[in-house]
Amino acid sequence: MVSAWLLVRACVAFAPLTSVVFAQYTTAPAESKFPKLLDAMAEELTAGLERGDFTSVDLVQAYIGRIMQVNSTLHMVVEINPDAWTIAKELDDERANGTLRGPLHGLPILIKNNIATADEMNNTAGSWSLIGAKVPRDATVAAKLRKAGAIILGKTNLSQWANYRSSNSSNGWSAQGGQTYGAYYPGQDPSGSSSGSGVSSSIGLAVASLGTETDGSILSPSQLNNLVGIKPTLGLTSRALVIPISEHQDTVGPMARTVKDAAYLLQAIVGPDTYDNYTSAIPWANSTAPDYVAACQFDALLGKRIGVPRNAIGARTRNTAPIYDAFEAALTVLRNAGAIIVENTNYTAYAEYLNSTAEDTVLSGDFGPNLAAYLAQLTVNPQNMHNLADVTNFTHNFPAEEYPSRDTAVFDESLALNFTNTDSQFWQAYQYNQYLGGSGGLLGALSTYNLSAVVVPSRVASGISAIIGAPVITVPLGAYPSNTTVVPNARGNLNATAPGIPFGISFAGAHWSEETLVGIAYAFEQRTGVRQKVKPYVQPTIELADVVGY
Repeated sequence: MVSAWLLVRACVAFAPLTSVVFAQYTTAPAESKFPKLLDAMAEELTAGLERGDFTSVDLVQAYIGRIMQVNSTLHMVVEINPDAWTIAKELDDERANGTLRGPLHGLPILIKNNIATADEMNNTAGSWSLIGAKVPRDATVAAKLRKAGAIILGKTNLSQWANYRSSNSSNGWSAQGGQTYGAYYPGQDPSGSSSGSGVSSSIGLAVASLGTETDGSILSPSQLNNLVGIKPTLGLTSRALVIPISEHQDTVGPMARTVKDAAYLLQAIVGPDTYDNYTSAIPWANSTAPDYVAACQFDALLGKRIGVPRNAIGARTRNTAPIYDAFEAALTVLRNAGAIIVENTNYTAYAEYLNSTAEDTVLSGDFGPNLAAYLAQLTVNPQNMHNLADVTNFTHNFPAEEYPSRDTAVFDESLALNFTNTDSQFWQAYQYNQYLGGSGGLLGALSTYNLSAVVVPSRVASGISAIIGAPVITVPLGAYPSNTTVVPNARGNLNATAPGIPFGISFAGAHWSEETLVGIAYAFEQRTGVRQKVKPYVQPTIELADVVGY
């Protein structure tokens, strides 16, 4: 009889998950020495590895089994790394001989399918135009994960081109990966663009995942999938060999089940990189990095001045009432933890921000040249993609790209510009953004009221920080109640609002303030424990106990 371990490995080696057939396990009762993978934390898993209760190979096997159980339903993972077992065995051997690379040693991590790896996996942003393309090296954040001892388990699906293609597509859809669904309600909109990373982390398909954000693509899928997500300061994490939208707004960050796990992952990927000159702005580049994990202190809220920009948190409506009720209750939690809540720390230019098109100009102006710069680095380019016009033409003519049902309006807008990111029109828009998010927005409020951070519902958290490249962290806050009316998305193929769908609360701060934000978020999380109260309707059943010993 062939073992389940061998069957699963044979199924996925060198193959996208769309072609995988799951090898059945007989689920054994989990024992206490095996953490339940739906909620297992990095420190729990590391303790089990250190005790010898299980190995990194066991972890890889269990997580891949879980992926294969639910991938045909939720479509959150595009490819499994065929080298994952080999890498896990090497890391097990290192552990056995006393060599440890760091706190992520031997822990499986999933990464978004726009973060390149120089291995057998593709990096496509969900487009068939980049299948088979090769890069000269790992993306810097992927290389940092490997150096830290993490196992890159596979690539997660995303909203195609990081939600920068269509005006009429849906979150979580890509031509390569199909439609990702959230796990909290049938047909749930998973949000985007880091959709697969959000769903995967939420239901325990890896220890955590990496996403990317230009405006909302970490924060939104994190909150709607009951996760902690950290959108870092622009330049804190390298974007080298990450398929871009905008060098002025793109970031890479962690999506995890707890603040501390997100902090561990952030710690591993930050730092200067000669391939991304924006990282040269890191203020501690030549000294010791902040310790984001050590910032996870129960008393971190004590004495913190937290602002509430009431003019920027949106309106309480019948549909949003559960979010705003939970938000008001959260302010009481913050006060009781020793924070000083400062009301009406409003953004003075917020009305201007709502009416501004400057962000669209910046993203459109960056996209063409930034994409061309990425494509120029490919060492293998089977479809001869060299610029946005090539990608657009491919999209229009390759049936699996579903054009024109899913249009290329965003591509078209960038192609129609009569200037790029080196022209004065672009610079004027960029500078206007710095005012709207700076003295007229978040930074002005932080300075005027001497704040440590501001707090807002996560549904409105991303934009004002995105345009200035400032950090935000989202933490689970609650979920829609059972009597919620189901509301579809604009395309009509997903449920955007429904019973049980989670939502979050966000803390936003000044540039390079991640250490403070992590502490605030951790102290809030420890007092509320929302993640444990909100459960998905789809859960994989395979656990470590099912694979140990195979």
